[in-house]
Amino acid sequence: MFNGLSAFPLTPMRGETVDLDAVARLVARAAQSGADSLGVLGSTGNYAYLSREERRLVLEASVEAAGGVPVLAGVGAVRTRDVIRLAGDAHAAGASALLLAPVSYQRLTEAEVFGLFEDVASESGLPVVVYDNPATTGFTFTDELHARIARIPGIASIKVPPPASTDIGTRLGKLREALPERTFVGISGDWVAAEALLAGCDLWYSVIGGILPRQAREIVDHALAGRPDEAMAASAALEPVWSLFRTYGSLRVTVALAEDLGLIPSSALPLPLRGLDPEGRSRVTEAIRQCGLES
Repeated sequence: MFNGLSAFPLTPMRGETVDLDAVARLVARAAQSGADSLGVLGSTGNYAYLSREERRLVLEASVEAAGGVPVLAGVGAVRTRDVIRLAGDAHAAGASALLLAPVSYQRLTEAEVFGLFEDVASESGLPVVVYDNPATTGFTFTDELHARIARIPGIASIKVPPPASTDIGTRLGKLREALPERTFVGISGDWVAAEALLAGCDLWYSVIGGILPRQAREIVDHALAGRPDEAMAASAALEPVWSLFRTYGSLRVTVALAEDLGLIPSSALPLPLRGLDPEGRSRVTEAIRQCGLES
């Protein structure tokens, strides 16, 4: 499950209630389109805005809809106690792995983040994916910390963001030098996924894979088959979407895309989150036209 395409579906809302039917439809659609795994309750899945019971229901619906495709369950929370409880719920729901970001209110130290992963990995019987997402969590991993955490038994993969100041091949090579050989490295930041896979990333933790799994699968297949021109061309075909991701962030753009494509109902974000402004929505409509996504 730590190779290829890991698609991250949304968790749509209907008012103040999770729309479990929409969750199941999105998960089934991605699974049937060739996702190798499904990242449920990641940042795209709005895990931080859901109660423990809501998360459990989303996971149960997702595992059933996935039809045997492995489900990676987001279990991030501010307290270690709560992360461990969520990990137990994920195990009971049939998840195949855990996805854990160092969520905090008080800024965490490296020692505290290491302790979090050590505690969760020792308590859970599921493999753990380290979710490195500094833009959301405010915590920046060093390569040395990644290497220390990756040596904890039970840590299986690291989900890394796009590099800010170097090319992805150089970034990946430097990180690989520090990590144990058994650690799977996955890229987030969809606009660099083709380049990252060609440079040797094991998998793509994909936001767009949750709503456009066929297009994401095409990029992955070309990259893993060693067809760089085709992989880069397939990614370039989605540049209008990538541009919106870089401007507005991936969550609100993905929600708008899914709404405009008729995949989810409108007003799907949990309050206080709100969708794009009228200009952003207009740009999403234009991106759909430019990318030929209407069909």
